[in-house]
Amino acid sequence: MTAYDPAGLHLEEAGDSGPLVLCLHGIGSSSAAFAPQFAALGGSYRMLAWDAPGYAKSADPTGPLTMDDYADLAADVIRARGGSAHVLGVSWGGVIALRLATRHPDLVESLMVVASTPGSGTDPDKATAMRDRAGELARLGPEAFAAARGPRLLSAGAPAELVGRVTATMAAAVRLPGYGHAADAMAATDLRGELRQVTAPTLVLCGDQDRITGPDASQVLAGGLHRTAYVIVKDAGHLANQEQPEHVNAWLASHLHIVTHR
Repeated sequence: MTAYDPAGLHLEEAGDSGPLVLCLHGIGSSSAAFAPQFAALGGSYRMLAWDAPGYAKSADPTGPLTMDDYADLAADVIRARGGSAHVLGVSWGGVIALRLATRHPDLVESLMVVASTPGSGTDPDKATAMRDRAGELARLGPEAFAAARGPRLLSAGAPAELVGRVTATMAAAVRLPGYGHAADAMAATDLRGELRQVTAPTLVLCGDQDRITGPDASQVLAGGLHRTAYVIVKDAGHLANQEQPEHVNAWLASHLHIVTHR
């Protein structure tokens, strides 16, 4: 089922009962990234995933967006669905989820953060490289941009079919100015000083073959949070939720079972 919310956000939904799970995709993706999670968890939870502003089927934003703006938009989505949610964020989506948890703690029941990072603002070189991505997208166009970046999001042994699907999802999702706003927000963000403010129980996962953020960045998150479990997913690259969905879904289901008592 699909729906449109205020601010022109396109939302994908599945499941009509149970606690709400809001899914926030990575910087090169869309709501399509969570198809394996919708299939596995949609029978027990109300699954909801956005196309971020300026991505895929969502409207372009009218101006630049900060990480606070993305978090506040996610908060609006949760409020529109009845109050609070368990939030699943992959990579950039995990950064948004963590900022959401510090700005709107009453709306976040728990967090599940996959292949994420404290933000690119932790290092000047990383921040510059992140900001440069918008120029790369403008120069190459979405298809060539995705062809260059998509394969690196998975392990070297990922099936060709999955590589093709991830690349196609990126090509259909990214465009300017939305991607540029997201990259600027990431470049300006360093969550290390606010992790201790997160009160929600958090599951942190990372693929052991993640070539983008890597286990070290996830370890920083896990070490800085109060209530956390940290899991390394074997034989998975950056998009562990798509490359090893059965293993990741088992951990997500276990986490949700514990925090919802279902």
